[in-house]
Amino acid sequence: EWLKFLTPGKARWLCCLWSHLVPVSYTRGTVTAFAPFDARADAEALRKAMKGIGTDEDTVLTILATRNNAQRQEIASAFKTLFGRDLVDDLKSELTGKFETLMVSLMRPAYIFDAHALKHAIKGAGTNEKVLTEILASRTPAEVQNIKQVYQQEYEANLEDKITGETSGHFQRLLVVLLQANRDPDVGVDEALVEQDAQVLFRAGELKWGTDEEKFITILGTRSVSHLRRVFDKYMTISGFQIEETIDRETSGDLEKLLLAVVKCIRSVPAYFAETLYYSMKGAGTDDDTLIRVMVSRSEVDLLDIRREFRKNFAKSLYQMIQKDTSGDYRKALLLLCGGDDD
Repeated sequence: EWLKFLTPGKARWLCCLWSHLVPVSYTRGTVTAFAPFDARADAEALRKAMKGIGTDEDTVLTILATRNNAQRQEIASAFKTLFGRDLVDDLKSELTGKFETLMVSLMRPAYIFDAHALKHAIKGAGTNEKVLTEILASRTPAEVQNIKQVYQQEYEANLEDKITGETSGHFQRLLVVLLQANRDPDVGVDEALVEQDAQVLFRAGELKWGTDEEKFITILGTRSVSHLRRVFDKYMTISGFQIEETIDRETSGDLEKLLLAVVKCIRSVPAYFAETLYYSMKGAGTDDDTLIRVMVSRSEVDLLDIRREFRKNFAKSLYQMIQKDTSGDYRKALLLLCGGDDD
């Protein structure tokens, strides 16, 4: 809905904001700035592709899946300037099904994309805990702060209040800790504190009748990434178990899934998303919502690294699995986002 109000000035402001918000270290995406880029020519090509009877889906997917998000915003602005029409409205009108969902998702800037996904995860009857877990376990503290700010601006509501209203127990508490976005900065590792945290986790789980979930929540939700990686190594030395094994034994349900997601993201965010993509397509049926969400949200961030982890861990390429599990224009667009095969 926000795109309806995107004037050329706002488009330029959004592009500047986007370049400011995306961390410089994000250079492992499969989608980068397209060159030579001409927003007006792209807008004209998209209008021609969707005008009249029938739609030229190849043109739509080729343009939208090969321009980065900042360029897509410029195209949307040019489209409105040239034709007085809203590009997203036209996409919704002319396309259908999973392909429509993918193309419309590509039009949302990253933090609006995440805020939108979170809103729909807690909207209406039932809560989609998988979406809450995936986004809040994997985003950096700076990204979480930006998501909260965008959520407030877009929906005039407090994200934390909305999430606490729809969740409960220790799962809710860990989500609230992650929403504070106060994880310690990576400024060196204190080996004494590493030893202490590993011992605390051991006593809170394996050595205790029952589990002290709060200790897991506090340590896993607030310590720095480099510190926690050392804690996991030390924990293995002390207990003889990987921390994931203990979480699996000592917790259950949504809390277990969230704790495991946090641990996996501490170890490697690309490996976490490679696993998420694999299980979205493994077996009968495809979890298209997850497939679209991850491919869109990581395409300008670290999809090259995710592809590498996918190939290493699952003995096949992400490209091949998408090719096997999807079809039609939806498949063509996903393969463009994937950016190539690894075999």
